[in-house]
Amino acid sequence: MQQLESSLKTALQNAAQAVFGVEVPTARLTLQPTRKEFAGSFTLVTFPLTKALGKGPEQIGQALGEWLKTHEPRVRGYNVVKGFLNLEIADAEWLSQFAQLRAQLATAPVGTDGGPRNVVVEYSSPNTNKPLHLGHLRNNFLGYSVAEILKATGATVTKANLVNDRGIHICKSMIAYQHFGHGETPEQAGMKGDHLAGKYYVLFEKHYREEIKQLEAEGVATDIAKKQAPLMAEAQQMLQAWEAGEPEVKALWSQMNGWVYEGFDETYKTIGVDFDQYYYESETYLLGKERVEEGLTKGVFFKKENGSVWVDLQAEGLDEKLLLRADGTSVYITQDLGTAELKYQDFGYDSSIYVIADEQNYHMQVLQATLKKLGKPYADAIHHLSYGMVDLPSGKMKSREGTVVDADELVRDVVAAAKAATLEKGKTEGLSDEELEELYHMLGLGALKYYLLKVDPKKRMLFNPEESVSLEGHTGPFIQYSHARIAAIRRKATELGIDESADWSGIAGLEATEQELIQELARYASVVAEAARNLSPAVIAQYAYDLAKAYNRFYAEVSIFQETDVAKRSLRVALSARVGEQIKASMGLLGIQVPERM
Repeated sequence: MQQLESSLKTALQNAAQAVFGVEVPTARLTLQPTRKEFAGSFTLVTFPLTKALGKGPEQIGQALGEWLKTHEPRVRGYNVVKGFLNLEIADAEWLSQFAQLRAQLATAPVGTDGGPRNVVVEYSSPNTNKPLHLGHLRNNFLGYSVAEILKATGATVTKANLVNDRGIHICKSMIAYQHFGHGETPEQAGMKGDHLAGKYYVLFEKHYREEIKQLEAEGVATDIAKKQAPLMAEAQQMLQAWEAGEPEVKALWSQMNGWVYEGFDETYKTIGVDFDQYYYESETYLLGKERVEEGLTKGVFFKKENGSVWVDLQAEGLDEKLLLRADGTSVYITQDLGTAELKYQDFGYDSSIYVIADEQNYHMQVLQATLKKLGKPYADAIHHLSYGMVDLPSGKMKSREGTVVDADELVRDVVAAAKAATLEKGKTEGLSDEELEELYHMLGLGALKYYLLKVDPKKRMLFNPEESVSLEGHTGPFIQYSHARIAAIRRKATELGIDESADWSGIAGLEATEQELIQELARYASVVAEAARNLSPAVIAQYAYDLAKAYNRFYAEVSIFQETDVAKRSLRVALSARVGEQIKASMGLLGIQVPERM
């Protein structure tokens, strides 16, 4: 398609030279898709040419259009609407474009415009004190999809997961388990291990707030009460004991984290995401501490009187940032310094993408500025894919209060909704129970992923449970159904012995919807490149929807199996097949599977 646009611009340059005797730079010739209500495929805006050509926009359009119709075989006609020249492309050109598309695999790398070639995408990054929730789902789906999109441009991509398995929040769950757990295990509780750890994190906060209220009732100021509350003091002591390697604390930590990892693995498998490399904060923080010592030696970090270590980033428009507490324990950025270096040692990336919510924008700025202070060669390679938080109609989710939408429960709900909707349509004949369960899962998860990915990552979004599981309209299941419809058409074509590869090069009189489909198919490479450039799966989601809509218009307006012209019938089956392949490839970049039957 880009080659066709380039050829048309060259032809327009020749037309301007021939008709007006003026050389027009290609940069001044902007072609865009023709609006659906007008005939044509490409539109030239003529307003910017009036000064150079000395004529009105409509006169310019008429003159250029007439010259092209006479001298350019790719153009079969034109129309002018005010300052817009709409060009109608010859059938032979569309058929040539389609033949080129069919010669390429739908999943073939689309190339890039010079973007990074060696990329690490870090996403998920769960805490081992709670199960995954709705916000984590957006993170996981974004990270996985961005990695797949970058792969589609030919980049080498590593999917990384940094597990936040240490720190004060982990100690809170451990302290609560010591006080209230009585040796409970996931098997005894009938819970996944990550849910069990989350239960004790919520219990900690419940009892911690009660202790604060008690101290306040005794006249202690709130900020002091928060520090003096016995449970918080115990959690702080446990963190120090952990960093000191105390065996009893380490044993409890290993046991509870082990439960959580089993729970995470089950969830990851269910939602269809994976990782090439795991990093653990309990390991990376040690290297981070070394970097802090390096900064002190270089004089780019400094110590305060209490022994805590800081970096001054005021010259960078930020602030002073704590790197190591006075008691020697590390903070989040300590391990982030270590992880950035480990990833570079392991993969030598030219781009390291962090999929982290926009609440951490400042933190990511500090991390990059701190690495620059240290003179690290990979500091400029860090890129923060900052995405908007997911809100509920009732307000913001809070893990410590237990007011989250649990990921496992949500997936079960959308699968159940997909099952109910499918049974209501009554189109499940011929599928075994096992195939049906697989279909329900595919549709439910497709609905959820598409709902979370079709929104621009930078935008904060409201999660509406009822809307998310709708199987109609601008949804994943609508696109999945389009693929299933095409699969049925291909099966029927095989039964009837219709050859998709018959010679249809001489067909004349293509239908408008056939042209539209070829044009949509030809857009794929540029769409993937745009999605990669902007790190936005929403671009792919919109494309998949546009392609499915275009196919459904074609299906409604053009006969396939009743067509008596053998070449046209073959072309329509071939078009259907390619659209199905492209839908599957597009949805695959979003991590969404498509069914063969539905």
